[in-house]
Amino acid sequence: MFLFAAPSILLIVLAVLPAILLMFFIYKQDRLEKEPTRMILSLAILGVVSTFLAMITETVGMALLGNWFSEASVAYRILLYFIVVGLSEEGFKYLVLKIGTWRSQEFNCKFDGVVYAVAVSLGFAVWENIKYVFTYGLTTALIRAVTAVPGHACFGVIMGAWYGLAKRKQQQGWDSASRLSRFLAVLLPTLVHGAYDYVATSQASSIHFIMFVVIMFIVCFYTVKRLSADDKYHTDEAPGDESSIIDI
Repeated sequence: MFLFAAPSILLIVLAVLPAILLMFFIYKQDRLEKEPTRMILSLAILGVVSTFLAMITETVGMALLGNWFSEASVAYRILLYFIVVGLSEEGFKYLVLKIGTWRSQEFNCKFDGVVYAVAVSLGFAVWENIKYVFTYGLTTALIRAVTAVPGHACFGVIMGAWYGLAKRKQQQGWDSASRLSRFLAVLLPTLVHGAYDYVATSQASSIHFIMFVVIMFIVCFYTVKRLSADDKYHTDEAPGDESSIIDI
């Protein structure tokens, strides 16, 4: 019995472990005030919920696109990856993120937005990864461990950077700046997600995809380090805050 179960256990570990390691890294960067473990776990579960919501819109969207465009057309691929997939997944991630955190008293620092968004994104990635790994096996688990899972973490970093800024602006009474930041918290990860999928499935050399992923990882790593170093409580004032909309 154990011999039959061992491969399944290994696949689950390989599907989940990259997300745990990435979440631990982000958690360690939260230098002002660590977020409660229960909150991170609840957001990861909400991330799983968002996968089911995205599956519905993606199924409907793909059916509609199939009626209007050839699957081989550029228009089909752009609409599929940027709207049907990218906007569905990042949109529902944002939805559950806002429901789960916007009014929380724990959300009192700018970097909290990154922690929360990455937790949701990695919850999404874990469930998605488990499905892929059990469908396609060990090789897929290893490839996704260094591409898709960190990719979702990067989408979360981008979303969280603007989401944390949005909360800060809202706390300071800058409602228009807060709304703009919330809009960018959805738009920018959607665009990066769509570009990721488009490059990954294009006929171009795999070198292009590797370059895209490496650049994305470097930019997001730098962003995390910078936001962690510059983190502040929402109630803290800083020179230029009153006139600056984009101070991430």
